Amino acid sequence: MASSSHRRPRPERRTRRVPVVTVVAVAAVALVVSLVVAFRPDGGSETGADGGARTVEPAAGSGVSGSPTATGTTGTTGSPSPKPKPSTASPSATAGRASTPAATPAGKSGSSSGRSAAPAARTASGAAPSAGRIAPGTSYRGVATSYDAGDGNGACSYGPTSDVMTAAMNTADYETSKACGAYVLVRAGSGASITVRITNECPAPCEVGQLDLSQQAFAKLAPLSAGRIPVTWSLLSPATSDTVSIRYKTGSTQYWCGIQAIGHRNPLARLEVRTSAGWTRLARTDYNYFLSEQGTGCGGALRLTDIYGEQLTVEGIAVRANVVQPTRVQFARH
Repeated sequence: MASSSHRRPRPERRTRRVPVVTVVAVAAVALVVSLVVAFRPDGGSETGADGGARTVEPAAGSGVSGSPTATGTTGTTGSPSPKPKPSTASPSATAGRASTPAATPAGKSGSSSGRSAAPAARTASGAAPSAGRIAPGTSYRGVATSYDAGDGNGACSYGPTSDVMTAAMNTADYETSKACGAYVLVRAGSGASITVRITNECPAPCEVGQLDLSQQAFAKLAPLSAGRIPVTWSLLSPATSDTVSIRYKTGSTQYWCGIQAIGHRNPLARLEVRTSAGWTRLARTDYNYFLSEQGTGCGGALRLTDIYGEQLTVEGIAVRANVVQPTRVQFARH
């Protein structure tokens, strides 16, 4: 029989006798009823609020009100976290964010008298979508050597300069002059550090991650007799009162021109000229000029973009070969 917490009252005893046949019949009926109750399909036992055993069935058309916890990976509705993209930086880069305190450049490149006053200093943050092999926020391992920088001129074609805190970047990280003008903080194992500006390229046997410092810069880190020392280096976006200048290459005319930007705070990603069809990107050379082979845009408006994606529009720069022409603009500090 199905169990029950509610028992029926026991029947009172009767003094009147009942025929045996009647008793047997009643007992047989009771037995049949008990068997039917015990073996009916809904004879499950879930205790109800009233303490009785009963079966709970869902109402027709009802759904599950709670979401079960998934135990597998199939059927997942969320998007998986994307894998980080491989770094475009040199293989000698170390993970983590390098300390990049602000530093004032030791000197100026491509400077000329009569420059306009710099705009108010700005600070910006964010990633560098146009960064190449040298990315901000990354510390690179390499070695430092030294060379006689002479008058300060180099592959970046900035020309002679009195700024002796300069360096030549290895060919891989030079990246077709994309490193030109970059400010780099260099640290030696001794704890000494120096900020240099990239003005030159160091070809083979210079290796990836290597910096060939001017002798004056190297001497700030170690004696020249050391020859070669391990260093870490990282990109800076320094404080500066300088503004960007533009120079047209020798031989430039309205029919052919080479254009160079000088004094930019952050590495330059691209240079464009405005045409009737819109902005046209110029090809960059390894000697740090952007060429317009057919004269497109020569003498017109220019648009400069740094590795952080900031764009500066410069107008009113005439084609004056080998003349440094100042602007009133500068990229934001990062």
